[in-house]
Amino acid sequence: MKVGLYSVTYLGLWYDGPALDIRELIGRASRFGYDGIEIDGKRPHAHPLDLSPTACRALAREAADAGVEIYAVAANNDFSSSIAEIRDSQLACTRQLIDLASALGAGILRVFAAWPGVHHGSEGGSYEVAEKIWSDEHQSSDREELWERCRDGLIQLSGWAEDAGILLALQNHPQVVNNAGDMLRMIAEVGSPHLKACFDAPLAYKQGVTDMQKIAGEVGALQILTHFGGEYSEDTEGHIRSIVRWRDGRVEPETFYTDFVTGMREIGYDGYIGYELCHPLPLVNGLRPDIQFVDRNVELAARFMRQLLARTAASHSAAPVLSR
Repeated sequence: MKVGLYSVTYLGLWYDGPALDIRELIGRASRFGYDGIEIDGKRPHAHPLDLSPTACRALAREAADAGVEIYAVAANNDFSSSIAEIRDSQLACTRQLIDLASALGAGILRVFAAWPGVHHGSEGGSYEVAEKIWSDEHQSSDREELWERCRDGLIQLSGWAEDAGILLALQNHPQVVNNAGDMLRMIAEVGSPHLKACFDAPLAYKQGVTDMQKIAGEVGALQILTHFGGEYSEDTEGHIRSIVRWRDGRVEPETFYTDFVTGMREIGYDGYIGYELCHPLPLVNGLRPDIQFVDRNVELAARFMRQLLARTAASHSAAPVLSR
């Protein structure tokens, strides 16, 4: 498995400061020892209206020269609207992101079924505002109607992905796809070899999964992309601790990554596990932390995951082979 950095981390939503541009992101990834980057397919990072194919190819060359692979682009799509004009505009943008991913040399486009978005105001990012707007807009639709519209959008998108030689990675992320079971059901109903899975452990944990290895086995060969998150600290002996921060302010240690990575090894996954810092951060003296807080977490996250990959690799290679 390779360790990646998802650009949403430096989008300027959660810390006090502007977003980094893609060249600065490439520099951060190289500096902190990441193998590659996943670029968010929206402004200011990689919106189709802003990046020509020529500009994409130039970015890919710069990344390669820095020893950093552009391995994925992330769409922020929502195919659930009952309003045809909105669905069509979402399809048009996501269709263009397929071409953008191709021009960047990224073989994967991460997709949602229905993404409410992020409200960005003077106090930074907020999921709650966007989710309330999404919920209000969909009061007239039942779950099956939402599901069918999302499925239809993903069917159309899969055809375009096939034409471009791109794989779509559907994440186990609300709305509509609310857990790993929904993700697998949607992939099966779309029925395209170009729609695969992006099963993420932090989301699964918050969705109630207690056996990461079992779910990993159910996802199996569909898995082509995954992410990890959290905040990190290091003690005086060099031990790195990861925590999960809940929306209600609760903080608890993240204890599921060993089982998750072990499960990924058992299914033969050898793709990217990308770090993302994409939640409201703890205030410092009533203020949002600055980019140095982000840099420190990005550095520690890479070290944490590389240590975990090394430990699980040793355990995996030492496991006895059972004869049938």
